[in-house]
Amino acid sequence: MNNYLLLFLGIALLACSNQEDKAKQTPNIILFLVDDLGWQDTSVPFWTKKTPLNQRYHTPNMERLASEGMKFTQAYATPVCSPSRISLITGMNAARHRVTNWTLRKDQIQPMERNHPSLDFPFWNVNGLGLEDTLSYSVKATPLPLLLKDAGYYTVHAGKAHWGAIGTSAEDPVNIGFDINIAGHAAGAPKSYLGTENFGNLPQFEGQPWLVPGLEEYHGEDIFLTEVLTRKALEAIQTPIKKGQAFFLNMSLYGVHTPIMADDRFVQTYYDLGLDSTEAKYASMIAAMDKSLGDIMDFLEKENLAKNTAILFMSDNGGLSAVARGGKRHTHNAPLSSGKGSIREGGIREPMMVKWPNKVLPNSTCDDYLIIEDFFATILEIAGVEAEVKQTVDGQSFVPLLKGESMPKRPLFWHYPNAWGPTGPGIAAYSAIRLEDWKLIYYHDSELFELFNINKDIGETNNLAAIEKDHLLRLANQLSDYLIAVDAQMPSHKETGKQVVWPKDAAIHFLATKN
Repeated sequence: MNNYLLLFLGIALLACSNQEDKAKQTPNIILFLVDDLGWQDTSVPFWTKKTPLNQRYHTPNMERLASEGMKFTQAYATPVCSPSRISLITGMNAARHRVTNWTLRKDQIQPMERNHPSLDFPFWNVNGLGLEDTLSYSVKATPLPLLLKDAGYYTVHAGKAHWGAIGTSAEDPVNIGFDINIAGHAAGAPKSYLGTENFGNLPQFEGQPWLVPGLEEYHGEDIFLTEVLTRKALEAIQTPIKKGQAFFLNMSLYGVHTPIMADDRFVQTYYDLGLDSTEAKYASMIAAMDKSLGDIMDFLEKENLAKNTAILFMSDNGGLSAVARGGKRHTHNAPLSSGKGSIREGGIREPMMVKWPNKVLPNSTCDDYLIIEDFFATILEIAGVEAEVKQTVDGQSFVPLLKGESMPKRPLFWHYPNAWGPTGPGIAAYSAIRLEDWKLIYYHDSELFELFNINKDIGETNNLAAIEKDHLLRLANQLSDYLIAVDAQMPSHKETGKQVVWPKDAAIHFLATKN
């Protein structure tokens, strides 16, 4: 009897040991997603040289992450937030999932779309991610956090969510697979970053959608929202750490989205540099973001978790430049053209870094391009998760790039049959394709093109559409074939009632006028 008992105990101990070994081998994953952080909003250069903007900002923890991991110089998202966020957690391109603009009100397109002077816009998936089969105007997909949770990860969301409209299940991150939700809801921006203003939860703002939920313990305190989210996130992952369970932290800051507000810990430094009030406040928000990243990295070191934790740093769209900033509009991402809301490089090219110990070479750089939907397959591969999903996945894992290997060049696609509101270069309804060095933009209203060689003309100053006819036709055909294959929505001209023609048809007409 004692021998049987000893054998049973031995098997049980072996099983526990195997479970502990598996937990140690399964990497923790942190997705550090910043809102509206521009390609130049950092002291880390993502170009061939440092720029004046790189010299303006001080982000030592981004520098630290770059030194410990891989920096990507051509990482792309969409020009506005919800399409990027839906693409990231579903692996789908925006043309396919149809959440092509930012979500908020259930069953409502945006006012600037209803009132557009010349285009009638399609009723896109305004409700975001649809968990209920009966929810109209939503995309049905298996979300990334649910897949990770089902695979044994403890999943934590902190900050901006913005996956589902008000009144839908997906407005609460818990419903899409997160064990813990910290301050995430339907809105894409806070009313206030200040604890002294209860993060917007004041009587005069009652009923507005921007009030940050769930942080009552910090109401009235002199504390910045970014700091609160960081503290709460680190508290939340204590639970899986104590259990020896792998965790996925979606650290999704509200910053540096408007309203532009000063973090008093950092703003004086930028006043002293002579920046105007708005730009000094904006720089202080970047500094707060950088401190958050540093606090998380310090915590991992302290808990002896750094060697088994992958950190992926990304922004959800280009840096704001068309409105609300100080200085000259459309210049805040220079040498890139334009900014948030634009299909020009300033609206879609992002600061991106990945640290994955023993997999990614420290202080390395990757110049290959990738796009936001690639994060879905990549994070699953890092986690070692294989699962069936409802949706067709467009993104590809970039793990080979992380390991220093090459990947075949493929076309990247953007599609925005919508209106954003402000004006500026590249801010319009459009479809676009990037293939190798060439980028073609097709504007729906005018049915005209811009064609740029991005490698030679990063600032998109020289439109070659009328000159490089072969490239124009080739890219227009590929763009059209893709849009048709994914059943992409297109707007119509109000004057004629006719749908905007596909890029390949517009290209034939365009070139005929040039002969």
